[in-house]
Amino acid sequence: MKPITAKDPESHSPDLVGENLARLRALFPEAFTEGQVNFEVLKQLLGGAVDERDEKYGLNWHGKRQARQLALTPSTGTLRPCPEESVDWDATQNLMIEGDNLEVLKLLQKSYAGKVKLIYIDPPYNTGKDFIYPDDFRDNIKNYLELTGQTDGEGRKLSTNTEASGRFHTAWLNMMYPRLKLARNLLRDDGIIAVSTDDHEGANLSTLLEDIFGGENFVVCVAWEKRVSPANDAKWFSTDHDLLWIVAKTKSSWRPLGLPRGEDQLAYYRNPDADPRGPWNSVAYTCNKSRDQRPNLYYPILNPYTGKEVWPKPTAVWKYGLEVTNHHRKDGRLYWGADGAATSPRLKLFLSESDPLVPRSVWSSRDAGSTQEATTELLGLFDGQKTFDSPKPVRLIRRIAQVAGCAEGDLILDFFAGSGTTGHAVLAQNAADGGTRRYILVQLPEPTGRSDYGTIADICKERLRRAGAKVRSENPMFAGDLGFRVFKLDSSNLKAWDPVQEDLPQEVQASIEHLKADRSEQDILYEVLLKLGLDLSLPIEEQTIAGKAVQNIGAGTLFACLAPTVAPGEVEPLALGIASWRQELAPAGNATVIFRDSAFADDVAKTNCTAILKQHGFEEDNIRSL
Repeated sequence: MKPITAKDPESHSPDLVGENLARLRALFPEAFTEGQVNFEVLKQLLGGAVDERDEKYGLNWHGKRQARQLALTPSTGTLRPCPEESVDWDATQNLMIEGDNLEVLKLLQKSYAGKVKLIYIDPPYNTGKDFIYPDDFRDNIKNYLELTGQTDGEGRKLSTNTEASGRFHTAWLNMMYPRLKLARNLLRDDGIIAVSTDDHEGANLSTLLEDIFGGENFVVCVAWEKRVSPANDAKWFSTDHDLLWIVAKTKSSWRPLGLPRGEDQLAYYRNPDADPRGPWNSVAYTCNKSRDQRPNLYYPILNPYTGKEVWPKPTAVWKYGLEVTNHHRKDGRLYWGADGAATSPRLKLFLSESDPLVPRSVWSSRDAGSTQEATTELLGLFDGQKTFDSPKPVRLIRRIAQVAGCAEGDLILDFFAGSGTTGHAVLAQNAADGGTRRYILVQLPEPTGRSDYGTIADICKERLRRAGAKVRSENPMFAGDLGFRVFKLDSSNLKAWDPVQEDLPQEVQASIEHLKADRSEQDILYEVLLKLGLDLSLPIEEQTIAGKAVQNIGAGTLFACLAPTVAPGEVEPLALGIASWRQELAPAGNATVIFRDSAFADDVAKTNCTAILKQHGFEEDNIRSL
């Protein structure tokens, strides 16, 4: 059996540096000497693409190098399942993860790389009052547990980032850079990221996104009208809009989806002549070209009502050639006014044949909601209690998802989840069109000082519960997914080998069982899923085989028996039972099976188990132990 231990690379999140080096080696093997990169050779191979000037265009700040390294440093944490805080745990495909989003993004790299259609985030605007995550380069898991009061000791206080700190913008950039760097890996090639901000960090965010995603993938900066009425107490200007930066993973692979017409646009479509093709609007039949410029567009059209030939003005000829005009005439698309006596026809455009509207760069509160609407939504869910400051409206997130083209089964990620608006929006949109979009939300358990909802993560979870119930009550025929699985960030279930020399014999004895005693089989199982790169929402079935609980994850992708003991007499029936279950499911590709290493009495029992499984189709590298 191939072991997975705390020293094994698989005990960490992906080694992004190692993966980058492997890609580089595949492209430029000549640039490697004794396992190291020879930059002189690499520069020669890249030719003029290397910029060696001292002064370069770009965004630089104190700590950028460390922030980049922080994104590349693997996490030794894990995500522990919390079924008791979840809704419809067994069936749902939605995830709500409580923890530091930097570490969570690292842990999601294997399972969700290249799978996310839309990332929407509403990070701290850096106004001096909001919290900036104080990342610790040395041990971010320890840092996180201290900040959130999950470890003994003095701990540290959550703090705001004021301009008096001396590194006002630097702190925000150091916080954002590694998170955006990791987020990019999760996007599909046809995926986009949308980031809300205001003017405090708008310029820096623009350059930061260009740095990470490439300037060629910038799409648009949307101005969203967040206020319905002005703030008359403002000192200088009433800030009535926020900014929404939209950047594609690969711009050439993505196009925005058109938007449906609103009531204002639909009001222009009528059917005064009872045309069987339904409501229509009309446009002028002339263009801005002259007779001299387009002589082929200067000709008469017969008005069927008056019997007279109608000529365009010499300075504004028809839009279409004679052949197209004859088609429009025969098809009844020329409109000559209510009395048929118009001096020039108009072209009928039918609503049933119209394309969706091209998204515009200014979104009104009428179309995308407002902050007032968002506050009212949240108050309504929480029976009038104010639980969260400055939420975003559900309609804003739904509009972003529409433009992104999120469709059946697409995954939407929000790693600054706040009150959970993104999850609420996904549920509402699925109920509206019968969709199956999924969400992953990540929120730090930042203390609120409240007795009912102690952290912002608690508010988020409660909103998801209440939003699901509301969607269900308003859409009783909707049979879609309204649940979510809760996971919490914690240190790994595997003990790290870090012996103290004076207690070496005791440390060696303790390391025989390298799974932590306070962790459940379910805790260990989901860490296995992360390490093997499997979706945390995969369905799990359980059978009892040879008296042991065996889980089948993803219809035969993974079989896990994490029982603490497997007696010698149980090895053969257990292995044969697992092999029989695999054969019954006939999964596509190779199946993996994993056991607790210390469960077997000795190496002979492990060898027998491996031999039986190999005889029945399991590959040796896919027979694993923890």
